[in-house]
Amino acid sequence: MLNSNIINRLQETLKASIANQEIAGANFMVIKDSREAFYLEEGMADVEAGRPIRRDSIFRLYSMTKPVTATAVMMLLERGQIDLFDPVSRYIPGFKNQQVEKNGELVPAAREVNIHDLLNMTSGLTYGGTDQAGQATDALFRELGGRLFGDNPMSTLEFANRLGQGPLSFEPGSSWQYGTSADVLGAVVEAVSGMRYGQFLQQEIFGPLGMQDTGFWLPEDRRHRLANTYQDDGEGGLKLFSESHLGIVHPLDREPAFESGGAGLASTIDDAAKFTTMLMNQGSLDGVQLLKPRTVQFMTSAALSGRQQQGFDNWHSLCGHSYGNQMRIMTEPGKAGLIGGPGEYGWDGWLGAYFTNSPQDRLTVLFMIQKRDAGTMPITRKLRNIVFSSL
Repeated sequence: MLNSNIINRLQETLKASIANQEIAGANFMVIKDSREAFYLEEGMADVEAGRPIRRDSIFRLYSMTKPVTATAVMMLLERGQIDLFDPVSRYIPGFKNQQVEKNGELVPAAREVNIHDLLNMTSGLTYGGTDQAGQATDALFRELGGRLFGDNPMSTLEFANRLGQGPLSFEPGSSWQYGTSADVLGAVVEAVSGMRYGQFLQQEIFGPLGMQDTGFWLPEDRRHRLANTYQDDGEGGLKLFSESHLGIVHPLDREPAFESGGAGLASTIDDAAKFTTMLMNQGSLDGVQLLKPRTVQFMTSAALSGRQQQGFDNWHSLCGHSYGNQMRIMTEPGKAGLIGGPGEYGWDGWLGAYFTNSPQDRLTVLFMIQKRDAGTMPITRKLRNIVFSSL
């Protein structure tokens, strides 16, 4: 699929980004028809020590954790253990008697937040902000961070209960806003399964798929493979970043009390490829079936109403897309800011981990970096535009 000219272009483009100190290093992979078509590694996992990026380098996924959480919820759905219109309060008591801010006043919510709201970010839960809901969330994250290394760290269920006790930014189902919904979903999985969220993921997803390097923390013998995180130094270069953002223990050197369904996982590009290929194969990988095809089709479909879509449309770099089950879904390729096709889906992370699956092309693109506030970077779009334009 990729001829020598395209491969050279990919290599030159990635090398230029590293030379310009936009990023320190990266893994890049293209999968076609469930088989690896191209792999590239460039740059450093640890600039200071001169340790290069390798194929087994481990990356903090941050929000690329969210599709894994959606998969866990879909497994419960298939088994008849949950209904998407179940009120969250059935599993997380703190979500009873919620309030929503209107005109600066807190009033009872018209209805309770349900699991469907959480999956589609239409719950009214946010990552912070200036309204009362955002301020309460910011305060909760500060407490989470303050207790992270103490004797009484906040658990997954405590965090979700405390979120539920705070106000919502809008009536459930009335709009869309990116936020903490996936963290609550992780707690719901805990409540339904009766096991810790990380234990559920290991038993039901990572173990069956052979994702040996994926989890919420790293045993000592794997920590040397963790890539450093960098940030802009304000002078055109890069400097280390090591803060424990969103309650994630940055060095991943201990089993966390708070297993973030929205941001907590770390993984390698090969492990991530097993997960994305499972989705591309309609729920199956190497004879293991995690989800049934109809479930995957549901999970990867646009789910927003017209009114909810108006909230999502504020995300200008995702024009031409909708949202559903913790992922973007390309709906109008002509309006998108990159080359792609209808039905393409995926997500990225705060530090730049990125995947996209294009079912119509039988194509997956994976990109792994560690840079503060990266998300989908220009270099991410450049590399995937090279690949998609060559199809």
